[in-house]
Amino acid sequence: MSYSAPAKPSSSPIAPPSSSAGSAGSAGAFPGAPAAPNGPLASTMATPATAPPGVRAGAKVAKRRKPKTKIKLADGVLGIFAWIVALLLFFPIFWMAITAFKSEGQAYSTLLFFRPTLESFAEVFARSNYFAFAWNSILISLGVTILCLILAVPAAYAMAFFPTKKTQQILLWMLSTKMMPSVGVLIPIYLIWKNAGLLDTVSGLVIVYTLMNLPIAVWMAYTYFCEIPRDILEAGRIDGAVTWQEIVFLLLPMALPGIASTGLLLVILSWNEAFWSINLSSSNAAPLTVFIASYSSPEGLFWAKLSAASLLAVAPILLIGWISQKQLVRGLTFGAVK
Repeated sequence: MSYSAPAKPSSSPIAPPSSSAGSAGSAGAFPGAPAAPNGPLASTMATPATAPPGVRAGAKVAKRRKPKTKIKLADGVLGIFAWIVALLLFFPIFWMAITAFKSEGQAYSTLLFFRPTLESFAEVFARSNYFAFAWNSILISLGVTILCLILAVPAAYAMAFFPTKKTQQILLWMLSTKMMPSVGVLIPIYLIWKNAGLLDTVSGLVIVYTLMNLPIAVWMAYTYFCEIPRDILEAGRIDGAVTWQEIVFLLLPMALPGIASTGLLLVILSWNEAFWSINLSSSNAAPLTVFIASYSSPEGLFWAKLSAASLLAVAPILLIGWISQKQLVRGLTFGAVK
């Protein structure tokens, strides 16, 4: 029996197992492509993302936007439309203003060029009771505004900071009363005012104007109060503030723009009210709206005098609105923008 010595181990390193199958498959699928690397680096290498044509790799693809020319064109069209609407709304005031400076003979003329005159204004001021009508308008407007705010602020405070399940329904019911035609309740109110001795009195007009404008005042104050953080009022309660102190010292200063715009709106509504003043007053408490309506007689309309009296009545409100337009816009949008 022969004995053979074991073979010596080779000094060359052991070659890693080949991946010929995978390489062959890859080469067959992508001819000419380099073989995928093997070993520990194979799991760490990632395939780079392919960038869209014409875009540098790594750059963010911007969102497609509308051309600026189309945006400018749309803004221009909307601006022209807004100006047309504004001119149409302003045209009656413009026509009233130019008619006020005409004589009665020129009032029916449609010509824009004429010789202005102050004859109509002189005849309006010549009536001895003009300033009495104006004073009644001032008293009624201020009285309605103060009374509405006194009633609306506490009501809006309770609804905004202590709401119930019926709060929204109550607010909608209050606003629904504004949709009712005034002529529908004219006879009942007239009879009640007659029996109560409120006909042709400033207090009678203040009460009925307040009843008509109070829903709007409560709604506007409610929207403003809803924007005020409750934490501020809770901090006041912790410091010992009672209800009236919360309203006067905490709530009103923060909601002052909204309260001011509400008061200005109440002044405008009271100043322009004509239906109730014509039906519930005659001479003692009649405001300027009754004075203006007096130029409509069975003999016809005195257009020049009517326009002059209307311009004198509208001028104070236009002046107040022009001076306080920033505060008015801020107050009207205070409760609408989060």
